[in-house]
Amino acid sequence: MNKLHLEIVTPEGLVFSNDVKSVVLPGSEGEFGVLPGHASLISLLKAGLIDIENEDKNHDIVAINWGYVKIDEGKAVVLADGAVYVSGSSESELAHSLEKAKDLIQSMSSETNAFAATVAKLDSMARAK
Repeated sequence: MNKLHLEIVTPEGLVFSNDVKSVVLPGSEGEFGVLPGHASLISLLKAGLIDIENEDKNHDIVAINWGYVKIDEGKAVVLADGAVYVSGSSESELAHSLEKAKDLIQSMSSETNAFAATVAKLDSMARAK
């Protein structure tokens, strides 16, 4: 099996749904990567960034405040309390979604160092898009 289907869902609805090459998730015990054929598991997710590598090798970024992921048989489903898809076709749209993502993460993060590191990573990943 060489495909991994990723879905990111919030109470407001579907944020992301596509086949991806890999995904890195902000697990409660640290970041972990998921590739096609990953063993089944359920994990708690903390505030942070979901780094999605698409099949064309481009990356998408989704910021979440907290949630869970369920992985099984070529599918990963993230159930997040809140999520912001960091995207935009213009500089101002991208800046706006970055601000929303930072606000979402800051609302959950009691640890300033972790928040600062996540924001720095978010900025550099968004610039690389």
